[in-house]
Amino acid sequence: MNERTPLTEVCPEFGSPGSPAVPWERTRAVLADAPLYWVTTVRPDGRPHATPLLGVWLDGAPYFCTGREERKARNLAANPHCALSTGDNALEGGPDVVVEGTGVPVDDPAGLDRVARAYEDKYGTAVTTEGGTWFGLPDAVRGGVVLTVGVAPVKALAFGKAPVFSQTRYTFP
Repeated sequence: MNERTPLTEVCPEFGSPGSPAVPWERTRAVLADAPLYWVTTVRPDGRPHATPLLGVWLDGAPYFCTGREERKARNLAANPHCALSTGDNALEGGPDVVVEGTGVPVDDPAGLDRVARAYEDKYGTAVTTEGGTWFGLPDAVRGGVVLTVGVAPVKALAFGKAPVFSQTRYTFP
């Protein structure tokens, strides 16, 4: 996916009076640095399904992987719309972020290798050293053992927190 600069607008009705927009660079950094994403997909009957997952930010989009037969993989096969969120659940601090978009499976070897390298760079020994919590994940990505998904963003929201609450909407052209 290509890095795109979104259109940014503050939503004044959902924040402190006069609150500024959260700059996209700050929101992008939260997405890139987040240790965990919550991925929400849509079940065949319309109910949401949410799961915490490791994930990486690469070329302007979040990526995650899952077992090919897991609920979220089956949901995405039937309906590619999904949302990804991250933050710290505190009332003060950095913004909480939601990205809405379309899940796009990655299946080309070069793309899988780039995502695997991003996991190695971000999670280090946890994914690269035997005994690491997620040891072998990059090799599973490279080998196509797991379903690797990039979320093509359509809209994102950043929720600024105390002392100045705000909501910023980003739309991707």
